Amino acid sequence: MAATKGKLVYNIYRAVSHGLSPLLYLHLHWRKLRCLEHPLRWPERLGRPSFPRPPGPLLWFHAVSLGEGMSAIHVIKECIRKRPDLSILMTTATSSAFEVIKKRLPTSVIHQFAPIDTPSAMEIFVCHWKPNAIVLMESELWPNLIIGASEMGIMLVLLNARVSTKSFKHWSRPVLLPLISLMLSKFSLIAPLSTAQAIHFQLLRAPPFVINFSGDLKYVVEEFDVCEGETRSIEDLTLHLSHRQVWMASSIHKGEEEVILGIHKVLRQEYPDLFTIIVPRHPQHGKEIAQKLWREGHGVVLRSQHHKLVKETNILVVDTLGELRHLYRLTPIAVIGGSFFPSLSGHNISEAAAAGCAILTGPYVGHFSCMVLEMQRLNPLSVLQVSAGLELEEALRKLLRDVKILEEHRIAAKQVYHALSGGIVGNVWKLLDFHILQRNLSSKNNEDQHAMKAMKGQENLIGACTSSKRVNYIFKEKLITRHCWCNQFRVEAGSSHHLLFLVLWSDSDRSKFMRGAATFAGNLEPPSRTLTG
Repeated sequence: MAATKGKLVYNIYRAVSHGLSPLLYLHLHWRKLRCLEHPLRWPERLGRPSFPRPPGPLLWFHAVSLGEGMSAIHVIKECIRKRPDLSILMTTATSSAFEVIKKRLPTSVIHQFAPIDTPSAMEIFVCHWKPNAIVLMESELWPNLIIGASEMGIMLVLLNARVSTKSFKHWSRPVLLPLISLMLSKFSLIAPLSTAQAIHFQLLRAPPFVINFSGDLKYVVEEFDVCEGETRSIEDLTLHLSHRQVWMASSIHKGEEEVILGIHKVLRQEYPDLFTIIVPRHPQHGKEIAQKLWREGHGVVLRSQHHKLVKETNILVVDTLGELRHLYRLTPIAVIGGSFFPSLSGHNISEAAAAGCAILTGPYVGHFSCMVLEMQRLNPLSVLQVSAGLELEEALRKLLRDVKILEEHRIAAKQVYHALSGGIVGNVWKLLDFHILQRNLSSKNNEDQHAMKAMKGQENLIGACTSSKRVNYIFKEKLITRHCWCNQFRVEAGSSHHLLFLVLWSDSDRSKFMRGAATFAGNLEPPSRTLTG
Protein backbone atom coordinates (compact mmCIF):
# COMPACT_ATOMS: atom_id res chain seq x y z
CA MET A 1 0.00 0.00 0.00
CA ALA A 2 2.78 2.45 0.97
CA ALA A 3 4.72 1.57 -2.18
CA THR A 4 1.62 2.21 -4.30
CA LYS A 5 1.13 5.62 -2.67
CA GLY A 6 4.82 6.40 -3.17
CA LYS A 7 4.62 5.51 -6.85
CA LEU A 8 1.53 7.69 -7.24
CA VAL A 9 3.24 10.69 -5.61
CA TYR A 10 6.32 10.09 -7.77
CA ASN A 11 4.23 10.02 -10.97
CA ILE A 12 2.74 13.38 -9.97
CA TYR A 13 6.25 14.78 -9.28
CA ARG A 14 7.50 13.43 -12.61
CA ALA A 15 4.61 14.99 -14.53
CA VAL A 16 5.03 18.36 -12.79
CA SER A 17 8.80 18.43 -13.31
CA HIS A 18 8.30 17.54 -16.97
CA GLY A 19 5.71 20.30 -17.39
CA LEU A 20 8.03 22.84 -15.76
CA SER A 21 10.98 21.95 -18.02
CA PRO A 22 10.58 25.00 -20.32
CA LEU A 23 10.50 27.35 -17.32
CA LEU A 24 13.55 25.66 -15.80
CA TYR A 25 15.35 26.10 -19.13
CA LEU A 26 14.62 29.84 -19.01
CA HIS A 27 15.69 29.93 -15.36
CA LEU A 28 19.07 28.44 -16.30
CA HIS A 29 19.49 31.14 -18.96
CA TRP A 30 18.71 33.80 -16.36
CA ARG A 31 21.26 32.30 -13.97
CA LYS A 32 23.85 32.24 -16.75
CA LEU A 33 23.30 35.96 -17.40
CA ARG A 34 23.85 36.61 -13.67
CA CYS A 35 27.09 34.56 -13.80
CA LEU A 36 25.56 31.92 -11.51
CA GLU A 37 26.05 29.18 -14.12
CA HIS A 38 29.16 28.36 -16.14
CA PRO A 39 29.07 30.52 -19.31
CA LEU A 40 30.10 27.68 -21.64
CA ARG A 41 29.17 24.50 -19.83
CA TRP A 42 25.68 25.40 -18.62
CA PRO A 43 24.05 22.95 -21.12
CA GLU A 44 25.43 20.17 -18.90
CA ARG A 45 22.68 21.16 -16.45
CA LEU A 46 20.23 19.87 -19.08
CA GLY A 47 21.99 16.51 -19.14
CA ARG A 48 24.05 17.19 -22.26
CA PRO A 49 27.52 15.64 -21.84
CA SER A 50 30.78 17.42 -22.65
CA PHE A 51 32.92 14.28 -22.81
CA PRO A 52 32.54 10.73 -24.13
CA ARG A 53 32.06 7.92 -21.65
CA PRO A 54 35.29 6.00 -20.99
CA PRO A 55 35.17 2.20 -21.32
CA GLY A 56 34.89 -0.02 -18.26
CA PRO A 57 33.11 0.36 -14.91
CA LEU A 58 32.19 3.90 -13.87
CA LEU A 59 31.20 5.37 -10.50
CA TRP A 60 29.24 8.64 -10.41
CA PHE A 61 29.77 10.83 -7.32
CA HIS A 62 27.34 13.73 -6.87
CA ALA A 63 27.83 16.60 -4.41
CA VAL A 64 25.71 19.72 -4.58
CA SER A 65 28.16 22.25 -3.12
CA LEU A 66 31.72 22.82 -1.93
CA GLY A 67 31.56 21.16 1.51
CA GLU A 68 30.00 17.94 0.20
CA GLY A 69 32.39 17.99 -2.76
CA MET A 70 35.45 18.19 -0.54
CA SER A 71 34.17 15.21 1.47
CA ALA A 72 33.61 13.25 -1.74
CA ILE A 73 37.16 13.91 -2.99
CA HIS A 74 38.65 11.96 -0.08
CA VAL A 75 36.59 8.89 -1.03
CA ILE A 76 37.28 9.36 -4.75
CA LYS A 77 41.03 9.32 -4.16
CA GLU A 78 40.72 6.14 -2.10
CA CYS A 79 38.65 4.50 -4.86
CA ILE A 80 41.28 5.38 -7.46
CA ARG A 81 44.07 4.08 -5.21
CA LYS A 82 42.33 0.78 -4.46
CA ARG A 83 40.64 0.27 -7.85
CA PRO A 84 42.59 2.02 -10.63
CA ASP A 85 40.42 0.25 -13.21
CA LEU A 86 37.42 2.39 -12.15
CA SER A 87 36.47 5.53 -14.04
CA ILE A 88 35.14 8.29 -11.79
CA LEU A 89 32.57 10.90 -12.78
CA MET A 90 31.91 13.75 -10.37
CA THR A 91 29.10 16.29 -10.57
CA THR A 92 28.48 19.49 -8.63
CA ALA A 93 25.62 21.94 -8.94
CA THR A 94 27.31 25.30 -8.37
CA SER A 95 29.99 27.03 -10.42
CA SER A 96 31.61 28.41 -7.24
CA ALA A 97 32.12 24.85 -5.96
CA PHE A 98 33.57 23.81 -9.33
CA GLU A 99 36.17 26.60 -9.29
CA VAL A 100 37.62 25.24 -6.04
CA ILE A 101 37.07 21.52 -6.58
CA LYS A 102 38.68 21.42 -10.04
CA LYS A 103 42.02 22.25 -8.39
CA ARG A 104 41.68 19.35 -5.95
CA LEU A 105 40.36 16.57 -8.18
CA PRO A 106 42.74 13.92 -9.53
CA THR A 107 43.36 14.50 -13.24
CA SER A 108 41.70 11.22 -14.20
CA VAL A 109 38.32 12.28 -12.75
CA ILE A 110 35.70 13.59 -15.18
CA HIS A 111 33.76 16.60 -13.90
CA GLN A 112 30.31 17.59 -15.15
CA PHE A 113 27.69 19.97 -13.81
CA ALA A 114 24.78 18.05 -12.33
CA PRO A 115 21.63 17.85 -14.46
CA ILE A 116 18.45 19.38 -13.10
CA ASP A 117 15.95 16.81 -11.85
CA THR A 118 13.65 16.67 -14.86
CA PRO A 119 12.84 13.37 -16.60
CA SER A 120 14.48 14.38 -19.89
CA ALA A 121 17.68 15.83 -18.39
CA MET A 122 18.21 12.83 -16.13
CA GLU A 123 17.47 10.34 -18.88
CA ILE A 124 19.94 11.97 -21.28
CA PHE A 125 22.62 12.13 -18.61
CA VAL A 126 22.24 8.61 -17.21
CA CYS A 127 21.86 6.98 -20.64
CA HIS A 128 25.10 8.60 -21.80
CA TRP A 129 27.26 7.86 -18.75
CA LYS A 130 25.70 4.49 -17.81
CA PRO A 131 27.19 4.45 -14.29
CA ASN A 132 27.53 1.14 -12.48
CA ALA A 133 26.69 2.90 -9.23
CA ILE A 134 25.74 6.40 -8.09
CA VAL A 135 27.15 7.81 -4.85
CA LEU A 136 25.13 10.74 -3.49
CA MET A 137 26.52 12.93 -0.72
CA GLU A 138 24.58 13.87 2.42
CA SER A 139 20.98 14.78 1.52
CA GLU A 140 20.76 14.78 -2.27
CA LEU A 141 17.45 12.96 -2.67
CA TRP A 142 16.07 13.74 -6.14
CA PRO A 143 13.11 11.57 -7.24
CA ASN A 144 13.72 11.44 -11.01
CA LEU A 145 17.39 10.60 -10.46
CA ILE A 146 16.82 7.92 -7.81
CA ILE A 147 13.74 6.21 -9.24
CA GLY A 148 15.04 6.43 -12.83
CA ALA A 149 18.45 5.00 -11.93
CA SER A 150 16.86 2.20 -9.91
CA GLU A 151 14.64 1.22 -12.84
CA MET A 152 17.80 0.95 -14.97
CA GLY A 153 19.38 -1.42 -12.45
CA ILE A 154 21.95 1.11 -11.18
CA MET A 155 22.99 0.74 -7.54
CA LEU A 156 22.59 3.76 -5.26
CA VAL A 157 24.62 4.90 -2.24
CA LEU A 158 24.04 7.76 0.22
CA LEU A 159 27.25 8.75 2.05
CA ASN A 160 27.44 10.98 5.11
CA ALA A 161 23.67 10.76 5.01
CA ARG A 162 21.78 13.38 6.93
CA VAL A 163 18.40 15.06 7.05
CA SER A 164 17.82 18.35 8.83
CA THR A 165 15.18 18.65 11.55
CA LYS A 166 13.11 20.89 9.27
CA SER A 167 13.33 18.46 6.34
CA PHE A 168 12.56 15.51 8.60
CA LYS A 169 9.31 17.12 9.77
CA HIS A 170 8.48 18.03 6.18
CA TRP A 171 9.21 14.57 4.79
CA SER A 172 7.33 12.82 7.60
CA ARG A 173 4.03 14.32 6.49
CA PRO A 174 1.51 11.83 5.06
CA VAL A 175 1.77 13.24 1.52
CA LEU A 176 5.56 13.06 1.20
CA LEU A 177 6.43 10.08 3.42
CA PRO A 178 5.41 7.43 0.83
CA LEU A 179 7.66 9.10 -1.78
CA ILE A 180 10.63 9.40 0.58
CA SER A 181 10.12 5.80 1.70
CA LEU A 182 10.03 4.67 -1.93
CA MET A 183 13.26 6.53 -2.73
CA LEU A 184 15.12 5.23 0.33
CA SER A 185 14.09 1.67 -0.52
CA LYS A 186 16.14 1.95 -3.72
CA PHE A 187 19.47 2.40 -1.91
CA SER A 188 21.91 -0.45 -1.46
CA LEU A 189 23.90 1.46 1.16
CA ILE A 190 23.12 4.39 3.47
CA ALA A 191 25.96 5.58 5.70
CA PRO A 192 24.54 8.16 8.17
CA LEU A 193 26.90 10.62 9.81
CA SER A 194 25.53 9.97 13.31
CA THR A 195 23.27 7.71 15.37
CA ALA A 196 20.60 10.39 15.50
CA GLN A 197 20.63 10.59 11.70
CA ALA A 198 20.27 6.80 11.50
CA ILE A 199 17.09 7.13 13.58
CA HIS A 200 15.78 9.79 11.21
CA PHE A 201 16.30 7.53 8.20
CA GLN A 202 14.75 4.55 9.99
CA LEU A 203 11.69 6.63 10.82
CA LEU A 204 11.49 7.58 7.14
CA ARG A 205 11.34 3.82 6.46
CA ALA A 206 14.80 3.22 5.04
CA PRO A 207 15.50 -0.56 5.01
CA PRO A 208 17.47 -1.29 8.21
CA PHE A 209 19.91 -3.67 6.53
CA VAL A 210 21.31 -0.94 4.23
CA ILE A 211 22.20 1.39 7.13
CA ASN A 212 25.87 1.10 8.11
CA PHE A 213 28.16 3.45 10.03
CA SER A 214 31.55 4.56 8.73
CA GLY A 215 32.17 7.82 10.58
CA ASP A 216 31.58 11.45 9.64
CA LEU A 217 33.54 12.41 6.50
CA LYS A 218 33.45 16.03 7.68
CA TYR A 219 36.22 15.08 10.10
CA VAL A 220 38.59 14.27 7.25
CA VAL A 221 40.91 17.19 6.50
CA GLU A 222 43.49 16.46 3.84
CA GLU A 223 46.39 18.54 2.63
CA PHE A 224 46.06 19.81 -0.94
CA ASP A 225 48.76 21.19 -3.19
CA VAL A 226 48.65 24.96 -3.56
CA CYS A 227 50.15 27.03 -6.32
CA GLU A 228 53.26 29.14 -5.77
CA GLY A 229 51.26 32.39 -5.73
CA GLU A 230 48.88 31.13 -3.03
CA THR A 231 51.80 29.86 -0.92
CA ARG A 232 53.58 33.22 -1.14
CA SER A 233 50.39 35.08 -0.23
CA ILE A 234 49.83 32.93 2.90
CA GLU A 235 53.49 33.36 3.88
CA ASP A 236 53.18 37.15 3.59
CA LEU A 237 50.12 37.10 5.85
CA THR A 238 51.91 34.87 8.35
CA LEU A 239 54.87 37.25 8.48
CA HIS A 240 52.67 40.33 8.95
CA LEU A 241 50.57 38.75 11.70
CA SER A 242 53.39 37.05 13.60
CA HIS A 243 53.62 39.85 16.22
CA ARG A 244 49.91 40.66 16.52
CA GLN A 245 47.02 39.14 18.45
CA VAL A 246 44.79 37.48 15.88
CA TRP A 247 41.33 35.94 15.86
CA MET A 248 39.13 34.81 12.99
CA ALA A 249 35.39 34.59 12.43
CA SER A 250 34.63 32.10 9.64
CA SER A 251 31.52 31.10 7.68
CA ILE A 252 29.76 34.30 8.72
CA HIS A 253 26.16 34.78 7.54
CA LYS A 254 24.35 38.07 7.03
CA GLY A 255 23.65 39.76 10.34
CA GLU A 256 26.44 37.96 12.17
CA GLU A 257 29.02 40.46 10.91
CA GLU A 258 27.38 43.09 13.16
CA VAL A 259 28.10 40.87 16.19
CA ILE A 260 31.70 40.27 15.09
CA LEU A 261 32.47 43.90 14.27
CA GLY A 262 30.89 45.09 17.53
CA ILE A 263 33.16 42.75 19.51
CA HIS A 264 36.17 43.79 17.41
CA LYS A 265 35.62 47.46 18.31
CA VAL A 266 35.29 46.70 22.04
CA LEU A 267 38.34 44.42 22.21
CA ARG A 268 40.55 46.83 20.26
CA GLN A 269 40.21 49.29 23.12
CA GLU A 270 41.94 46.71 25.36
CA TYR A 271 44.23 45.21 22.71
CA PRO A 272 45.27 47.96 20.23
CA ASP A 273 47.26 45.46 18.15
CA LEU A 274 44.25 43.16 17.67
CA PHE A 275 43.74 41.84 14.13
CA THR A 276 40.41 40.35 13.03
CA ILE A 277 39.93 38.07 10.01
CA ILE A 278 36.34 37.85 8.75
CA VAL A 279 35.45 35.04 6.30
CA PRO A 280 31.83 35.35 5.13
CA ARG A 281 29.99 32.27 3.90
CA HIS A 282 29.44 33.93 0.51
CA PRO A 283 32.13 36.03 -1.25
CA GLN A 284 29.69 38.76 -2.33
CA HIS A 285 28.81 39.32 1.33
CA GLY A 286 32.52 39.96 1.96
CA LYS A 287 32.59 42.77 -0.58
CA GLU A 288 29.55 44.35 1.06
CA ILE A 289 31.19 44.19 4.51
CA ALA A 290 34.42 45.74 3.20
CA GLN A 291 32.60 48.60 1.49
CA LYS A 292 30.71 49.39 4.70
CA LEU A 293 33.94 49.38 6.72
CA TRP A 294 35.71 51.62 4.22
CA ARG A 295 32.89 54.15 4.48
CA GLU A 296 33.29 54.12 8.26
CA GLY A 297 37.03 54.72 7.99
CA HIS A 298 38.30 51.36 9.25
CA GLY A 299 41.68 49.94 8.24
CA VAL A 300 40.37 47.04 6.17
CA VAL A 301 41.79 44.97 3.30
CA LEU A 302 39.74 42.82 0.92
CA ARG A 303 41.46 39.51 0.22
CA SER A 304 40.65 39.36 -3.50
CA GLN A 305 42.39 42.69 -4.13
CA HIS A 306 45.74 41.31 -2.89
CA HIS A 307 46.72 44.58 -1.21
CA LYS A 308 49.61 44.43 1.22
CA LEU A 309 48.74 44.78 4.87
CA VAL A 310 50.08 47.87 6.59
CA LYS A 311 50.39 48.72 10.28
CA GLU A 312 47.04 50.56 10.27
CA THR A 313 45.22 47.50 8.86
CA ASN A 314 43.25 45.72 11.58
CA ILE A 315 40.61 43.80 9.59
CA LEU A 316 41.03 41.34 6.70
CA VAL A 317 37.81 40.43 4.88
CA VAL A 318 38.19 37.21 2.88
CA ASP A 319 36.01 37.16 -0.24
CA THR A 320 37.67 34.15 -1.88
CA LEU A 321 36.86 30.43 -1.82
CA GLY A 322 39.02 27.44 -0.96
CA GLU A 323 41.44 29.15 1.44
CA LEU A 324 39.77 28.51 4.78
CA ARG A 325 41.92 25.60 5.93
CA HIS A 326 45.07 27.63 5.18
CA LEU A 327 43.73 30.70 6.96
CA TYR A 328 43.02 28.69 10.12
CA ARG A 329 46.79 28.29 10.48
CA LEU A 330 47.17 32.05 10.81
CA THR A 331 45.02 32.36 13.91
CA PRO A 332 45.04 30.75 17.36
CA ILE A 333 41.31 31.46 17.80
CA ALA A 334 38.47 30.52 15.44
CA VAL A 335 34.84 31.57 15.86
CA ILE A 336 32.66 29.40 13.62
CA GLY A 337 29.69 31.39 12.30
CA GLY A 338 26.34 30.36 10.90
CA SER A 339 25.49 29.48 14.49
CA PHE A 340 24.47 32.62 16.38
CA PHE A 341 20.88 33.08 15.14
CA PRO A 342 17.99 30.56 15.40
CA SER A 343 17.50 30.49 11.62
CA LEU A 344 21.03 29.13 11.10
CA SER A 345 22.41 25.60 11.53
CA GLY A 346 26.17 25.78 12.02
CA HIS A 347 29.21 24.83 9.96
CA ASN A 348 32.03 22.32 10.02
CA ILE A 349 34.48 22.82 12.90
CA SER A 350 36.92 20.03 12.04
CA GLU A 351 39.20 22.17 9.82
CA ALA A 352 39.74 24.62 12.68
CA ALA A 353 40.41 21.72 15.06
CA ALA A 354 42.90 20.16 12.64
CA ALA A 355 44.78 23.48 12.52
CA GLY A 356 44.94 23.60 16.33
CA CYS A 357 42.66 26.58 16.86
CA ALA A 358 40.79 27.31 20.06
CA ILE A 359 37.22 26.90 18.79
CA LEU A 360 34.11 28.89 19.68
CA THR A 361 30.73 28.42 18.06
CA GLY A 362 27.18 29.55 18.68
CA PRO A 363 24.27 27.55 20.09
CA TYR A 364 22.51 26.91 16.75
CA VAL A 365 24.62 24.23 15.08
CA GLY A 366 22.00 21.97 13.43
CA HIS A 367 23.29 18.53 12.46
CA PHE A 368 26.79 19.60 13.54
CA SER A 369 25.53 19.17 17.11
CA CYS A 370 26.67 15.54 16.86
CA MET A 371 30.21 16.68 16.05
CA VAL A 372 30.19 19.28 18.83
CA LEU A 373 28.90 16.80 21.44
CA GLU A 374 31.34 14.11 20.38
CA MET A 375 34.30 16.49 20.65
CA GLN A 376 33.13 17.89 23.99
CA ARG A 377 32.64 14.36 25.33
CA LEU A 378 36.32 13.60 24.69
CA ASN A 379 37.50 16.97 26.03
CA PRO A 380 35.19 19.85 27.06
CA LEU A 381 37.92 22.36 26.17
CA SER A 382 37.95 21.32 22.50
CA VAL A 383 34.84 23.36 21.59
CA LEU A 384 33.13 26.18 23.47
CA GLN A 385 29.50 26.99 22.69
CA VAL A 386 28.58 30.59 23.51
CA SER A 387 25.78 32.96 22.65
CA ALA A 388 26.29 36.09 20.58
CA GLY A 389 27.19 39.34 22.29
CA LEU A 390 28.57 39.50 25.84
CA GLU A 391 29.16 35.75 26.24
CA LEU A 392 31.22 35.56 23.03
CA GLU A 393 33.04 38.77 23.93
CA GLU A 394 33.98 37.48 27.39
CA ALA A 395 35.16 34.11 26.02
CA LEU A 396 37.41 35.88 23.51
CA ARG A 397 38.75 38.24 26.17
CA LYS A 398 39.67 35.27 28.37
CA LEU A 399 41.58 33.56 25.55
CA LEU A 400 43.37 36.74 24.50
CA ARG A 401 44.33 37.58 28.07
CA ASP A 402 45.73 34.23 29.22
CA VAL A 403 48.22 32.45 26.94
CA LYS A 404 48.13 29.30 29.07
CA ILE A 405 44.35 28.92 28.81
CA LEU A 406 44.52 29.59 25.06
CA GLU A 407 47.15 26.87 24.62
CA GLU A 408 45.06 24.37 26.60
CA HIS A 409 42.10 24.91 24.29
CA ARG A 410 44.26 24.64 21.17
CA ILE A 411 45.87 21.39 22.27
CA ALA A 412 42.48 19.93 23.27
CA ALA A 413 40.96 20.70 19.85
CA LYS A 414 43.85 19.15 17.94
CA GLN A 415 44.04 16.03 20.09
CA VAL A 416 40.30 15.41 19.83
CA TYR A 417 40.41 15.92 16.07
CA HIS A 418 43.12 13.27 15.69
CA ALA A 419 41.20 10.88 17.93
CA LEU A 420 38.01 11.18 15.86
CA SER A 421 39.31 11.50 12.30
CA GLY A 422 41.35 8.33 11.94
CA GLY A 423 40.26 5.55 9.59
CA ILE A 424 37.06 7.13 8.31
CA VAL A 425 37.94 7.07 4.60
CA GLY A 426 39.10 3.47 4.96
CA ASN A 427 35.79 2.54 6.59
CA VAL A 428 33.85 4.17 3.76
CA TRP A 429 35.92 2.32 1.18
CA LYS A 430 35.25 -1.03 2.87
CA LEU A 431 31.51 -0.37 2.82
CA LEU A 432 31.56 0.65 -0.85
CA ASP A 433 33.68 -2.32 -1.81
CA PHE A 434 31.61 -4.84 0.17
CA HIS A 435 28.10 -3.57 -0.59
CA ILE A 436 28.59 -2.18 -4.09
CA LEU A 437 31.75 -3.10 -5.98
CA GLN A 438 31.72 -6.80 -5.08
CA ARG A 439 28.03 -7.21 -5.85
CA ASN A 440 25.69 -6.72 -8.76
CA LEU A 441 22.12 -6.33 -7.61
CA SER A 442 20.19 -6.35 -10.84
CA SER A 443 16.69 -6.61 -9.42
CA LYS A 444 15.12 -4.84 -6.46
CA ASN A 445 12.78 -7.82 -6.05
CA ASN A 446 15.75 -9.92 -4.84
CA GLU A 447 17.04 -7.25 -2.45
CA ASP A 448 16.29 -9.16 0.75
CA GLN A 449 17.97 -12.33 -0.52
CA HIS A 450 21.10 -10.46 -1.54
CA ALA A 451 21.18 -8.58 1.75
CA MET A 452 20.99 -11.85 3.69
CA LYS A 453 23.91 -13.23 1.67
CA ALA A 454 25.85 -10.02 2.23
CA MET A 455 25.46 -10.26 6.00
CA LYS A 456 25.87 -14.06 6.24
CA GLY A 457 29.02 -15.09 8.06
CA GLN A 458 29.72 -11.66 9.56
CA GLU A 459 30.43 -11.99 13.27
CA ASN A 460 28.08 -9.17 14.18
CA LEU A 461 24.98 -10.86 12.73
CA ILE A 462 23.23 -13.05 15.30
CA GLY A 463 19.73 -13.33 13.86
CA ALA A 464 16.95 -11.86 11.77
CA CYS A 465 13.22 -11.41 11.94
CA THR A 466 10.64 -10.25 9.42
CA SER A 467 7.80 -7.78 9.75
CA SER A 468 5.54 -6.49 6.97
CA LYS A 469 7.68 -8.26 4.34
CA ARG A 470 10.85 -6.46 5.45
CA VAL A 471 13.91 -8.04 7.00
CA ASN A 472 15.28 -6.60 10.25
CA TYR A 473 18.71 -7.81 11.32
CA ILE A 474 19.89 -8.24 14.91
CA PHE A 475 23.44 -7.09 15.60
CA LYS A 476 25.75 -7.39 18.56
CA GLU A 477 26.69 -4.13 20.23
CA LYS A 478 29.85 -2.07 19.81
CA LEU A 479 30.79 -3.40 16.39
CA ILE A 480 31.09 -1.48 13.14
CA THR A 481 27.42 -0.56 12.90
CA ARG A 482 27.29 0.70 16.53
CA HIS A 483 23.57 0.00 16.73
CA CYS A 484 21.14 -2.91 16.83
CA TRP A 485 18.18 -3.28 14.49
CA CYS A 486 15.63 -5.86 15.68
CA ASN A 487 12.31 -5.95 17.49
CA GLN A 488 14.11 -3.95 20.14
CA PHE A 489 17.40 -2.19 19.50
CA ARG A 490 19.81 -0.18 21.58
CA VAL A 491 21.02 3.26 20.45
CA GLU A 492 24.58 4.04 21.40
CA ALA A 493 26.12 7.53 21.60
CA GLY A 494 29.69 7.40 22.81
CA SER A 495 29.88 5.10 25.81
CA SER A 496 26.33 5.73 27.06
CA HIS A 497 23.29 3.58 26.21
CA HIS A 498 20.27 5.82 25.94
CA LEU A 499 17.08 4.31 24.60
CA LEU A 500 15.49 1.03 23.60
CA PHE A 501 13.00 1.33 20.74
CA LEU A 502 10.37 -0.96 19.36
CA VAL A 503 10.86 -1.24 15.58
CA LEU A 504 7.79 -2.45 13.72
CA TRP A 505 6.43 -1.40 10.36
CA SER A 506 2.67 -1.11 10.84
CA ASP A 507 1.40 2.48 10.88
CA SER A 508 0.19 2.27 14.48
CA ASP A 509 3.46 0.89 15.82
CA ARG A 510 5.45 3.37 13.76
CA SER A 511 3.40 6.16 15.33
CA LYS A 512 4.39 4.96 18.81
CA PHE A 513 8.01 4.72 17.74
CA MET A 514 8.06 8.27 16.37
CA ARG A 515 6.60 9.67 19.58
CA GLY A 516 9.14 7.83 21.69
CA ALA A 517 12.10 8.75 19.48
CA ALA A 518 11.23 12.41 19.10
CA THR A 519 13.34 13.60 22.00
CA PHE A 520 16.32 11.49 21.03
CA ALA A 521 16.30 12.58 17.39
CA GLY A 522 16.88 16.16 18.45
CA ASN A 523 19.12 15.53 21.46
CA LEU A 524 21.83 12.95 21.93
CA GLU A 525 21.50 12.95 25.70
CA PRO A 526 17.91 12.28 26.82
CA PRO A 527 17.13 10.29 29.97
CA SER A 528 17.53 6.55 29.45
CA ARG A 529 14.31 4.58 29.31
CA THR A 530 12.68 1.61 27.61
CA LEU A 531 9.75 1.69 25.22
CA THR A 532 7.50 -1.32 24.73
CA GLY A 533 4.76 -1.89 22.24
